[in-house]
Amino acid sequence: MSEILRRTFDEFGQSPWLDNLQRSYITSGKLAELISSGVRGLTSNPTIFQKAIQGSDDYDDQFTAEIRNGATPLEAYWSLVIKDINDALEVFADLYSSSSGLDGFVSVEVDPRLARDGEKTLIAARDLDDRINRSNVMIKIPATEEGLPAIEQMISEGRNVNVTLIFSLQRYQQVMDAYVGGLEARAVRGLDISSIQSVASFFISRVDNEIDELLNKDGSPEALDLRGKSAIAQARLAYALFQTTFSGERWEKLSALGASVQRPLWASTSTKNPSYPDTLYIDELIGPMTVNTIPEATLNAFAEHGNPSRSIDMNVAAAVDVWKSLRKYGVDVDDVARKLEREGVASFIKSFDELVDALNEKAASLG
Repeated sequence: MSEILRRTFDEFGQSPWLDNLQRSYITSGKLAELISSGVRGLTSNPTIFQKAIQGSDDYDDQFTAEIRNGATPLEAYWSLVIKDINDALEVFADLYSSSSGLDGFVSVEVDPRLARDGEKTLIAARDLDDRINRSNVMIKIPATEEGLPAIEQMISEGRNVNVTLIFSLQRYQQVMDAYVGGLEARAVRGLDISSIQSVASFFISRVDNEIDELLNKDGSPEALDLRGKSAIAQARLAYALFQTTFSGERWEKLSALGASVQRPLWASTSTKNPSYPDTLYIDELIGPMTVNTIPEATLNAFAEHGNPSRSIDMNVAAAVDVWKSLRKYGVDVDDVARKLEREGVASFIKSFDELVDALNEKAASLG
């Protein structure tokens, strides 16, 4: 793999993370090789684990042992997941140490069925964090309205959080406010805030998919000209919000106590439209103190022919114009965000349920 991933971090301050995990990555040494090439963290989600566990026999021995030791299929699922997460955390441990805790994180998501129940999400997030008990783990919590108090509470307890499924600027601001509020609540008790890290995962390609469909319905040349521009425009506006939130008197008080900013993380960065360049959502979103978590195929494409240059805060005025003009062509960005959040949560629940159903069947076949 080329030096492009390393350059993206060294020259432009963006951390490339891998958006995938399967046991063979660890046992074959592939994950270590990816880290050597410049990958600086890893994210997982229920869909990733569904593909990993159902797509290979790497998990069969452990699953069988768990079931024969009296575990339910659901308990066995979490044991499979936590083993992969712990093993990946170990592979990333040196990077976590050498980066002084900036990178080297592995993210694992709470049960997606709890996304609309903030109290149960908090209980599950604490339990997952306690079971793993590693300083470079991030617990993923969906950015639903119900999840915001859980996010703030987790931060106030000194736990690392990856806030996922963000689709709107308004919700992104609420997520950052929850992070800052959690730090303040911890600091007022005289507790250390210097070791806490968090990322806010803004989903990209799904925004273009949805808005492009609406622009196609309008069909005018002006509307069609906006296709493929909405997601990048929103991300650039989000980065401007990030810069504003993590500056000024309120933030400076926390910074003086050693607090780290909550970095924006660009997720869902493979292009779904084949007419768009395969590295579009990496090339156009590079900038200081950001993360891009990248599916393996897109990661390879970027390493081969990506264009690493500072781009996230370029042409912000044009991004504002794109975002404002969408309503003229029948696009309500708030409706889009609500729909994408519902679909995102539903998609993860579907993957989770399908996998657990398959594990139930496998457990039954063991007699």
